[in-house]
Amino acid sequence: MTAPDDDRRIDLSVFDDGLEVLPDITDDERGSSWGETAEDDTARLLEDRPPHWG
Repeated sequence: MTAPDDDRRIDLSVFDDGLEVLPDITDDERGSSWGETAEDDTARLLEDRPPHWG
C-alpha cells in the first residue's frame, strides 16, 4: 500500500535547471519593446510635463 500524496516526499532539486519560470518583467513592459531608447529621458519628460503640474 502506498502513502497518501500529502505524506510523499518529492525531491524538487532534480527539476532545477536554472531557468527562470516567471520573469519579474515581461518583454512588453520594457521600453525597448515600445521603440524607446536606453538614453536618459529626464529632459524630455520635464518638457512634456502638463502646465497644471506647476
